[in-house]
Formats: sequence, C-alpha cells, structure tokens
Amino acid sequence: QVQLVESGGGLVQSGESLRLSCTASGSFSSFATMAWYRQAPGKSREMVATITDSKTTYGDSAKDRFTISKDNAKNTVHLQMNSLKPEDTAVYYCYLQEIFQQYWGQGTQVTVSS
Repeated sequence: QVQLVESGGGLVQSGESLRLSCTASGSFSSFATMAWYRQAPGKSREMVATITDSKTTYGDSAKDRFTISKDNAKNTVHLQMNSLKPEDTAVYYCYLQEIFQQYWGQGTQVTVSS
C-alpha cells in the first residue's frame, strides 16, 4: 500500500510563490508516474503537472509558472508555483500511478488572495 502526504499549502497574495511537497511511502515501482492535480470549488479535478524519470508534462494552467521536480532518494515530488493568481485557488492533490494501481493524497489547500 502506498501513502502520499502533501505539505506546503497555505494562503498567499497574488504574485507570490508557494512550494508544495509530496512524500510517498510504501512499495512502488521506480517507473511510477507522479503528478499534481487540483480541484477548485464547483469544478472538476484537473491535471497540473506530471513527472517520470524521463519526462514532465504540464497542464495549460501551469505552463510557464509552475515547475514539477522529484527527489528519488527521498521519494518526494515538489511543485514550485510562481506568479500565483486567484484562479489558482484550489485543493492540490498528489497522485501516483503504477500500471494497475493509482493512489491519491489527502490534498492541501492553496488560497491566493487578490
């Protein structure tokens, strides 16, 4: 069983930065994909960024402002969010996918005030 624990959310003003972290525990493949998703009130959950050992991808809302990275030695993935906007306000979820399994963290709230 894999557990994902997020940290780093909070309240910031428009234009500021935040860094989210997610640490995975348990047994999982080194080829697993890790990702960040977010869900704003009244909206569907959307992909923010994904990362494997060889590739990163970003959702349209994250391009040019957010950077995903991971530390394999610590089983941790980070999301550096710069130039935050009020529309970035959401619960951010960490996600891990293997071939036949997927796991979600409990989420961390990010609130950006104007």
